[in-house]
Amino acid sequence: MSKLLLAATSLDVTPPPGHRLDGYAARTATATGAADPLRATLIWLSTADDPGVLWLSLDAIAVGRGLVAELSAAAASAAGIPARRVVVSASHTHSGPSGWTGEIHPVIPAEREPALYEPLVAAVANASLPRRPVTASWRSVEVIGVGANRHRKNGPHDNTAGVLALHSLEGSLEALLLDFACHPTTYGPENLRWSADWPGAARAALAPAVVGYLQGAAGDVSPRFTRRGRGAEEVARLGGLLAARVREALAGPGLELPQSAPAIRRTTIDLPVRRVPPAEEAAVTVAAAESAVRGGADHPSMRIAQTRLDGARGQVLMATASLPESLELPISVVTLGEVCWVNLPVELFALHGACLQADSTHPITRVVGYTDGYYGYIVDPSAAESGAYEALITFFDQPTTNYLLTETAAFINA
Repeated sequence: MSKLLLAATSLDVTPPPGHRLDGYAARTATATGAADPLRATLIWLSTADDPGVLWLSLDAIAVGRGLVAELSAAAASAAGIPARRVVVSASHTHSGPSGWTGEIHPVIPAEREPALYEPLVAAVANASLPRRPVTASWRSVEVIGVGANRHRKNGPHDNTAGVLALHSLEGSLEALLLDFACHPTTYGPENLRWSADWPGAARAALAPAVVGYLQGAAGDVSPRFTRRGRGAEEVARLGGLLAARVREALAGPGLELPQSAPAIRRTTIDLPVRRVPPAEEAAVTVAAAESAVRGGADHPSMRIAQTRLDGARGQVLMATASLPESLELPISVVTLGEVCWVNLPVELFALHGACLQADSTHPITRVVGYTDGYYGYIVDPSAAESGAYEALITFFDQPTTNYLLTETAAFINA
């Protein structure tokens, strides 16, 4: 009988100061230091005769195609497995470096910096991954107070955290693969220190277990309506809330998962890029958005108005950029017993995550974004109609979004 084997490690990959942070168009100064470490976490589940799947989760705004290829090859080399068995996900922290992955969208121009990404890739390639037998179990738990729909407080949001717990045969908790949906944006554009934000605080609170964090359908979900401040204390509070709920779930019974290695299937979906309004028309939208911004108070209504203005300005940049006619999106599905993780390289809205879960034939389906690439937001009809920030800078129109969801659902169930 095969035994499930785990190798898990969390690497401190915090860059030095003096490099640009990513996530906010309003932030132009470089990093002055670190508020807390940025990490690359590797969780590899396999058996003696099956290479299984290796999850690599990185504290970054995104993982572009180039960085994905480099990190997949590095992790595969460290584990001695094929690169196609590696899944690379970003936490989407808005306090990580732009130089790892480079420009993810015309809204925030950036370049890759070899001085940053080469040490990151080398650290992953040199990771030590000894395997040991474990048991796997599953739990999900409701988490209130960390995130909410950022357009309307009572709007859609999957407030459950998915928890894959990996225990040694002696019973000690060795590692967790944790997914939850909420932007890590406790720190705002005024912050100039590297930070994993609240996912890092949750990870630290769950130590000594190795915690890999997977970001869910968080395109329209953030702490905008839940945060009480924008500093380190609030980062710790939000991360502590999530960690406390995970610990409560771990104290109760879980669904026992099989001793077989997880399986992975991959495909690609080619999507046409939408017609962006010409620069002159986009400028009219900017003028309207500017008139709605009053002051700089960090109040939800002002943040919504400010982000709509950011989106309008971003649409102007898109109108003048050389956009491709189509984009090829990599999609993957990982299964372990009754649990299925579907991975997409976009920022899904909460409604999209709910649709994919409802359409899945698997007993448990978790929807993960920001994985194996980055192709911006896909938005729901409400955001498209209202001209929300995300709708102004998306690459895809509503028919294309519906096609992506339909094709992804079919692949999940294939």
